[in-house]
Amino acid sequence: MAVKIIAEECIGCESCIDACPFPGAIVMDDGIAKLTDKCNGCGACADACAVEAILVEETEVKSGIDINDYKGVWVFIEQRDNHIANVSLELICEGRKLANELGTELAGVVLGDGVEELTKYCFAYGADKAYLVDGPVFKDYRTDSYTDVIVEMINRYKPEVVLFGATNNGRDFAARIAVRVHAGLTADCTELGIDPETKQLMQTRPAFGGNIMATIICPNHRPQMATVRPKVMKKVEPDFTKTGEIIRVENSVKEEDVTTKILEIIEHATKMINLSEAEIIVSGGRGIGGPENYYLIENLAEVLGGAAGASRAAVDAGWVPHYRQVGQTGKTVAPKLYVACGISGAIQHLAGMQTSDVIVAINKDPEAPIFKVATFGIVGDIHKVVPLLTKKFKELKEAN
Repeated sequence: MAVKIIAEECIGCESCIDACPFPGAIVMDDGIAKLTDKCNGCGACADACAVEAILVEETEVKSGIDINDYKGVWVFIEQRDNHIANVSLELICEGRKLANELGTELAGVVLGDGVEELTKYCFAYGADKAYLVDGPVFKDYRTDSYTDVIVEMINRYKPEVVLFGATNNGRDFAARIAVRVHAGLTADCTELGIDPETKQLMQTRPAFGGNIMATIICPNHRPQMATVRPKVMKKVEPDFTKTGEIIRVENSVKEEDVTTKILEIIEHATKMINLSEAEIIVSGGRGIGGPENYYLIENLAEVLGGAAGASRAAVDAGWVPHYRQVGQTGKTVAPKLYVACGISGAIQHLAGMQTSDVIVAINKDPEAPIFKVATFGIVGDIHKVVPLLTKKFKELKEAN
């Protein structure tokens, strides 16, 4: 969009300044409104101008590429020690739907050392092809080596859509790839779709603290790239009788060109269940009353064989470490059972757990929003209810 102020028509009322969402984008110069380099062309000023002294014109964006040259949907297959991250399998299933709507092929991109065996999972979950990048330089994830080879592949094969899991690694290098190939990137998506008319990828993510859902498109650049949160897409049952084409990728990445070296990998000594992978989660919120009461949550989680989580309120209060946080700014989870204890149900928390199969809410406020999404609700004091549940489940386990 291009904004132009007609000086001869301006009456100096300053209504455009009041309407502009960008401070300093419009200034008054000798009683006439003028644009500065802070203007981003949103056009809000034109809507506010009573004398129509501001014009907004459409401008053609030229990307320097022919988007028709780009075909196919790619999913980056994240793995460690030859174990595929669950989010990558979820994305293969979602990518299959997108590829079907586009009438194109779906491919998994597998990087590692001795990882050809992993290509069968790409085919089992729906991929037509698997791009295999195999070599010692790719044994462990490093930003430089992984970014360099994916950029080479995108420039060579020209995929239309490239998807990554919104994991530590995915977030780290997907943005670098987008910059290198002059494309956009939508981070932390919770929904993907294809516009039936334009065939563009619609990338939906929470915005403004989770208060709205924004759908983002990338009409002029390719590939269309997104990172997607774990546990927001559903996996299908794999069919390991399926096969596909394996494309062995030659690349120019050499060990001596990589700026980082991995000297040693030290496994974390603490036994801790990954919230994103847990099938049962018990979470505590502000209603637990303080850090000294979090043991109630941990005890119930332990007897159920699940993981202990928390709401943002409990984390921000310093009661619980951040890695246990569920919600918009924490982990997105979809366990078989989610027990919310003393959690009111703010939209930021719901965004991270409302796709759970069964939700049990325990809260003393019968009007708490959490009850609107709960499968079962218990109105009561968690300091009384949770110990009773823990005791009962323990008795049932011992009886069996």
